[in-house]
Parts: sequence; C-alpha cells; structure tokens
Amino acid sequence: MKRIRNLSPIAALALSLVFAMPVGVLAQTHVVAPKNPFPVAKDVELGRQAAQQVGQRFPTLRDQEVQYYVERVGERLAESIPAEYQHREFRYTYTVVDIRDVNAFALPGGFTFVNRGLIETAQNEAQLAGVIAHEISHVALRHGTAQAAEAQKYQTGSVLGQILGAVIGGGAGQVISGASQMGAGVAFLRFSRAYERQADTLGAQIMANAGYDPRELANMFRILERQGGGGGPEFLSDHPNPGNRFEAINREAQMLRVENPVRRTNEFTAIQGRLRDLPRARSMEEVSRGGNRYPQNTRYPEDQRRQQLGRVEFPSSRFRTYSNSNLFRISVPDNWREMGNGDEITFAPEGAYGDYRGQSVFTHGVQVGVSNTGARNLRQATDQFISSLAQGNPNLRQNGSYRREYVGGREGLSITLGNVSEATGRSEVITVFTTMLRNGEIFYLIGVAPQDEYSVYQRTFQTIVRTLEING
Repeated sequence: MKRIRNLSPIAALALSLVFAMPVGVLAQTHVVAPKNPFPVAKDVELGRQAAQQVGQRFPTLRDQEVQYYVERVGERLAESIPAEYQHREFRYTYTVVDIRDVNAFALPGGFTFVNRGLIETAQNEAQLAGVIAHEISHVALRHGTAQAAEAQKYQTGSVLGQILGAVIGGGAGQVISGASQMGAGVAFLRFSRAYERQADTLGAQIMANAGYDPRELANMFRILERQGGGGGPEFLSDHPNPGNRFEAINREAQMLRVENPVRRTNEFTAIQGRLRDLPRARSMEEVSRGGNRYPQNTRYPEDQRRQQLGRVEFPSSRFRTYSNSNLFRISVPDNWREMGNGDEITFAPEGAYGDYRGQSVFTHGVQVGVSNTGARNLRQATDQFISSLAQGNPNLRQNGSYRREYVGGREGLSITLGNVSEATGRSEVITVFTTMLRNGEIFYLIGVAPQDEYSVYQRTFQTIVRTLEING
C-alpha cells in the first residue's frame, strides 16, 4: 500500500474523523418503521390477548433450564435493540413451545414464542439468536398493528384476529383461528415481503449489537431452505421470502463488524443435549388434532368445594409504589391491590385471590414477607423456608437449581418451583426470591402465576424485584 503524502490539515482532520467513527454508523442500513395509526398501548393490549390464546392452545415446554436459557438469549437481544425502536411500554418475554416444527413468532408488545424444534435444528447459539432477533424486530417496528391497520381497509375480520394471522400464520395460525374466528384474512395477513426485509435488516443489526455474527442469521435461513423438500419448514411458509435473503443479510453483515462474535456456546450444546433426553415433541399437526390441552378456566363440581376464582386481568404496564416504612418499598402494577399487614403483604389483581378451606390463597401476583428460620446462612435459610412452603402445598416441586440474584440491592437467591393449585387444579409456576436481613431473618418475595400464563407475568416479577428496596 502506498503512503498518503501531503494531506492538508482539513483533509487530515476529516480522514481521522472517518476512521474514528464505527463502521456501522457510516454504512448500516437505516430501517424506517411503517406508519401506524394505532397507539403503542394498543400493541401491548392486543399482544396480551393474543398471548393468552396461544398459551391456551400450545403446549409449553416444562423444563425450566431450557426456558431460562432462551430467556437469557432473548434478553441479551432485547437490550440491544437500537434506541429509536425501543418502546418503554413493551416487555419482551420468551416462552419455549413443546412443538417439533421449526418455528418462532413474536406478538405485539414483545410476547415471543420459540418452538423446541427451532432450538434442536440450529447449529449454534448465534443461529437461534438470529431467528429471535428477526422476530423481535417485527415487534420493535410494530409490524403487526401496522399491517392489521392496512387490512382494515379491506374489512378482513377483527383486529385481534388480524394480528394473530399476521404474526403466526401457517399451521399455528390454523390452530388459533379455529377458536378465534379470524376468517379468510389469515393467509392474506402474513407479514409482507417488505416487512420481512426490514426484520432481516434490523435483526442483523440487533445481533451485531449483542455480539453475535449477523451472518449466522443468513446461514440459518439457508439451513431452513434445505430442509423439508419442496415445502420447507413452517417458519419459511409463515415468513415470505423477500428475495435474495441470504445475500442481503450478508451484505448488511459486512457493514456490521463484530470482533470475536458469539457462535456456539457450551450452554447451547448442553441445552440441545437436554432436549434430546426429553420425550418426543408433538408436531403442529398433532397439536391441531389434539385440541386444547390447557383450558383457561376449569370448572369443578360443587361437592369438591373449590372456589371458582374470577377472570384475571393481565398486569398493567403502569406501576405504583407501596411503602412499608419499617421494612421495604416496592413498585407493583397499578391494577393490583395489597392484602395483609405488618411484615407479610400480598399484591394481586382482582379475581386472583380468595379463600379455600379456610385459608387465603392467590393464583396470580406476589407476596413479600419475613421469616425467622434460625439458619446461619442464606442457602440454609432458603432451604428451610421452601420446606415450610411445601408443608402447606403438597404438590410443590423444585424445578432447576438456585440462581444468584440481587434482591433489594443485596445478594440473594432465586429458585423456581412447580405446583398444582389445590384451589383451582391448575399447574402453576412459583418463583421465590430471598435475601438475609441484618438481624438474621430471611426476607422473601414469592411470584405466582399459572403455568400457561407465566410468560406474561415473568417480566413483571423481574421488574418488581428490581424496584424492591429493603431497610432491614
């Protein structure tokens, strides 16, 4: 290479600024979100309704280790969405669906579903992350409500039905449409090629921001194209090919230089091995024939004397602060009310609490309190506290191992438990957070939600824990 000689001071300054700027800033494609007449809050509202329908009809994978892994990958990506596409109302959640078809989809507001088959098919973590990044790009760009708004011009069904058809499509869309009366708009409303192209581009940028090689997204699409003979896997049938997808993503990737990108990780390898040891997953066709495995409202005969709890609203995106001047301060959704007094308070929405066999119960929400176990350290204290919970909940089972957390600004632990509620008969997920107080007592926070709704509540629980302030 020849040396550059005799540069003027101005030219030298300009050249130094060019080389100082990140490559992506200079060259990456700027994606313009489509016009959208709906307020952002509408995305969240419709996404929650759609997530509830999906939770009712799709089998959730009952393995917390796999669930946690996908959540961590998803959270890394969501934090890497460029600022101009961030919406503070959105809460990105991730649910692993126990279906072997290779697919994933994200609903407005951030409710993301990843098929087990996709995890098993990906060759490395970056490829899995690429598909998730593509899906949450649709969310960040608000494609679901934007395309539903376009479809309204042609009067093709309800907005919720249009959202489900646009986002899910294919065999999954057929399962949902059987109960939601979407009509003929489903096939019409799958995302347009223009929106797919935008999601490819923004997805590649999100991957790069998160430290993944964007070319792995292109590689994943190439793998999918080679599968399934002429028809290909369901993901491609749900996501129209915008043309030259492999080449376009690789061109974008050349402008998004990532040093030492994440590709295959030991954790990804372990998760794939864990899935191989599980019972075979059903196909979407089998799920469609099998009908609704997870009824939302189960009715029980009167002689069982179980209380039928009411309809429960999803957590509000607006939070209010509750202060116990002696011990703690916490923020909870503003559609939850507090019950109890002293050092044990339950926060739950209407319809999620009541009495069963003379004891207070709640099916959705959180409980905070203090317990004196007499243990010498946090691990022993938490073990003893969970044992005390099991005495009143005979179906309680441990899922996974302890995780280190910050609880109220201090070191703590969390663990996830499975349970079958005696009050409702429904499977539920219970997450327990603990930390030690200065006087040796244990401070605990328990989050409870039905298993088929847990993906909606999990992000709320995490937000609540982050807001917690402890005085003791």
